Amino acid sequence: MSDLERYYRVLELEPGATLEEVNQAYKDLVFVWHPDRIPKDNLRLQQKAQDKLKAINEAREKLRSLKTKPQTTFNSPNSPPPQQEKSSQTIQRPPKQNPDLSGKDYSRANLSNKDLSGRNLSYANLSGANLSDTFMHKVNLRGANLSEANLFRANLLLADLREANLRAANLIGADLSGADLRGADLTGARIRSGERLLVKLVGTNLAGAIMPDGSIYQ
Repeated sequence: MSDLERYYRVLELEPGATLEEVNQAYKDLVFVWHPDRIPKDNLRLQQKAQDKLKAINEAREKLRSLKTKPQTTFNSPNSPPPQQEKSSQTIQRPPKQNPDLSGKDYSRANLSNKDLSGRNLSYANLSGANLSDTFMHKVNLRGANLSEANLFRANLLLADLREANLRAANLIGADLSGADLRGADLTGARIRSGERLLVKLVGTNLAGAIMPDGSIYQ
């Protein structure tokens, strides 16, 4: 089995799956194998989860790198020069994305499953937006309005959420590891099912944040 086939198998995908399918499979598997979902006293399963996450992360990064790498065409000596190639054979590359979306209005927008990693969405209006399963690694959401937004299983690893409005937002299954939520307003936000916390907050900075129950985190 080649390394490429192994990466697809790790993500439980068929060879040739699209980048969107790779990202979705990654999110699903991370949610399933997250160590926080496994009893702390079960060391065997904890170790298995760590190994699974390592393999899942490696597979996604390798496939992501492969699918976003520009393709190079090599012509044989007898091939016609590039200007004589048929236009249908021209490789079309997508335009570069503008990472600066600060202050934009995305209220009630459907952004589910999008990859917004590294984007600047500071002070953007995302109230009521569907951000479920959205990948937002290192996104800048400082001062953004996320009130009543659906952030179910969103990946907000290392996100900047300082002074963000998260009132009544759905954060069930979200990963906020290493995120900065200083001064954020989480009043009424959904983070639990009964007594069980269903948000990953490992290394999250919550200093001065208003918690779902209205208390201020010290």
